[in-house]
Amino acid sequence: MIQKDVLIIGGGAAGFFAAINIAEQNTKLQIAILERGKEVLTKVKVSGGGRCNVTHAEFIPQELVLNYPRGEKELLGPFHQFMTGDTIEWFEKRGVSLKIEDDGRMFPTTDSSQTIIDCFLNEAKRNKVEILLNHAVKSIQKESDVFIVETNQGVFSSKKILVATGSNPKMWKLLEDLGHTICKPVPSLFTFNIKDSRIQDIPGVVVNHVLVKVVNSHLESSGPLLITHWGMSAPAILKLSAFGALELAARNYKFKIEINFVNTSFEDCLDVLKELKQALAKKTVYKLAQFQVPKRLWQNLVLASKIDNETRWADLNKDQLETLTAQLTQAVFSVDGKSTFKEEFVTAGGVDLKEVNFKTFESKLVPNLYFAGEVLNIDAVTGGFNFQNAWTSGFIAAKNMSQ
Repeated sequence: MIQKDVLIIGGGAAGFFAAINIAEQNTKLQIAILERGKEVLTKVKVSGGGRCNVTHAEFIPQELVLNYPRGEKELLGPFHQFMTGDTIEWFEKRGVSLKIEDDGRMFPTTDSSQTIIDCFLNEAKRNKVEILLNHAVKSIQKESDVFIVETNQGVFSSKKILVATGSNPKMWKLLEDLGHTICKPVPSLFTFNIKDSRIQDIPGVVVNHVLVKVVNSHLESSGPLLITHWGMSAPAILKLSAFGALELAARNYKFKIEINFVNTSFEDCLDVLKELKQALAKKTVYKLAQFQVPKRLWQNLVLASKIDNETRWADLNKDQLETLTAQLTQAVFSVDGKSTFKEEFVTAGGVDLKEVNFKTFESKLVPNLYFAGEVLNIDAVTGGFNFQNAWTSGFIAAKNMSQ
């Protein structure tokens, strides 16, 4: 049996961050990371399109937590301990500078996720953290005050363990065996599959600000919308998928959405169209896009309003004006299925948050068992927020495990 002071299960972002922080705070501890695969930090590598979206430029805890459909209440205290500014400082102290993009996302100035990976590997080596690849954990047992961890390559003992395996059903089953409750996982970040003549021939079109609602629900979001070959994506859709993860799963991903493309009310939009009927009387409706709606989308919405491509503004009747207004402010689309958002698969689900002490990220049920990252029932919208949860939980767990 191999003895360690601390075992980190999972060689991802949260696991490495915790391991390095434990080692820095207590140099006497023997720390090992158990990684089931042949590589570490694989999710870091593909995140942000290979650039690694490290965090988000939101510096007020009360605002930051609003980006977590699950974990909003629980993370408020932890974010007062360690959040965005601390993340920036942590990386800068280790030679990695970050930059803020226009939408608030933060990346290494190198625009390469390899910068983050190299930082973690160098810091782990410098702090004598042992990295054990191809070590799949088969069982975890607690014998008096010691954990016995069986892997496919041997048995380890340790007084403290941290589980940072992300959304891993096998690990969740082992945690259930230790007495924990697992909230059933469902996809959290996904795009909507939609077949509709209004969008079928215009992939790549972006509408900068839309309002989207799921029909017959309280779910709604706003932001940019991207029309794709298979339907719709971008923040307006991804936010809706995250906050509606459980409800949309219950609907088997078949539902209707209502989109306001012009971010104004039906009545106000109709008033503007009536004014345009006078001001642009001799112009063709089809050719002159309004409300900053992209031209190809405008043309499809005009045709969907039973207005042909030769009709002049002056010739629009009351029904046509109202139908066009509805297409601009209340367009209904049928969603039939989902697609995973790039390689950044995120799930809602994991260890029930009621069973975790968020001052320490220690299990309330099993002393000296800690958690970090998405192994917990915490997930966020896209934009660096899931990584910030990894850094915060990893740092606080490390602080307590190093004592």
